[in-house]
Amino acid sequence: MQIKRTRAIMMGAAMALASLGTGIGPVAYPAMAQEVPAEQSPLGARAADVVDLIKGEGDATDVFSDAFLAKVSAETFAQISQQLTAQLGPIVGVESVEPTGAYKAQITLRFENALAAGPMTLSASEPYKIEGLLLNDIKPIATGPESISADMEALPGSKAAWFGPLDGDPIFAYGDASQPFALGSAFKLYVLAALARAVDEGRLSWDDVVTLDAKSFPSGIMQNWPDGSPVTLHTAATLMISISDNTATDLVLHTVGRDAVEAEMRASGNAHLAKTLPFLSTREMFAIKASGVGGDYAAADEAGRRAILASLDLDNIDEQQFLDTFTSGTPVLIDDIEWFASMADERALMRVLAALPNDTARQIMTVNPVFDESETANWDYVGYKGGSEPGVLNMSWLLRDDAGQWYMLAISQMDPASEVDTTGLLLVAKRIVALAD
Repeated sequence: MQIKRTRAIMMGAAMALASLGTGIGPVAYPAMAQEVPAEQSPLGARAADVVDLIKGEGDATDVFSDAFLAKVSAETFAQISQQLTAQLGPIVGVESVEPTGAYKAQITLRFENALAAGPMTLSASEPYKIEGLLLNDIKPIATGPESISADMEALPGSKAAWFGPLDGDPIFAYGDASQPFALGSAFKLYVLAALARAVDEGRLSWDDVVTLDAKSFPSGIMQNWPDGSPVTLHTAATLMISISDNTATDLVLHTVGRDAVEAEMRASGNAHLAKTLPFLSTREMFAIKASGVGGDYAAADEAGRRAILASLDLDNIDEQQFLDTFTSGTPVLIDDIEWFASMADERALMRVLAALPNDTARQIMTVNPVFDESETANWDYVGYKGGSEPGVLNMSWLLRDDAGQWYMLAISQMDPASEVDTTGLLLVAKRIVALAD
């Protein structure tokens, strides 16, 4: 359960447009003559050609080298262009071309809702075709709440967002704040909160060493560690949050105790306990959804679910059936078997995390903030956890301004018919947080 790295901002384009400069090598080109404006140079002309191709105009074979097209065909580039414009809006033109060598430049293209920048490399002789192109730096262009709401309305499925101070009115809100959404791996924040409480109460310690005695499925790395590996709770919690390691999560959950995590959920004020309880481990969720008991579990009350859980065979999961279920891209019982919270529930959880007397859990949340430094320059603290499975995406940030006031940005989408576009929703989140600037 995680935000899919292969679907992160521009990852599809980045993978496809990765520089093919390995055939050229790290050649030291002479500096470009300063009297030649970039837009009149081969670099500027080729950047303009890229804009035309994204618009669907021109011929890719006239713009890209044979080596480039061997890796990224004209048809693939057209598909990437459609992806870009679907996510960033129609392309407007070349924003800038900053030469970094005779045949290299950092180019920035302006789309309606974002700037897309990255390195471009040309061949060293006429007609100066593009050898490498990587648009890997996406910056949303700030837009107003009405525009963001309209874009959220156009997304498929159900969705909601909330951004503002934890104890104040929202800067931006969309949807019903009381509607429960599946959290994906963002449920791990409840586990983190329960662990932090156990530490504060002296029942556990961050440096307690526990034994790796049961494994889940990816995401993460601990499923590949040797059985019996000694792991501190701090290490397991950090892997649980930073890379959404499912085996680390189950290790922490089993150590803290299911009852303690459920108690934490109640104490935070989650209003949708009936949809979540019993609080599943990742391996239990995978086993239920990838087996024949999924329908029965979804239809059962809490007592019935606990009975099914007690009889579940967690040692003999059919790995092929698991793979078929969770790599098909088809949502499976996402309205019934998951971990659930509304925007109001998430806000209550963030209050718990913000109020923890010890800063360790909050520091763990900062390891992978998703936003880059330029997007969070105005914040004193940025903590994050997100999660996904087919049809589910949640992204949740805990933020603190320079005055010490705590904020939350959370955004969720559920689509029972298809996978959720991580790229598009993350770009919306970046536009929302920019409203505070």
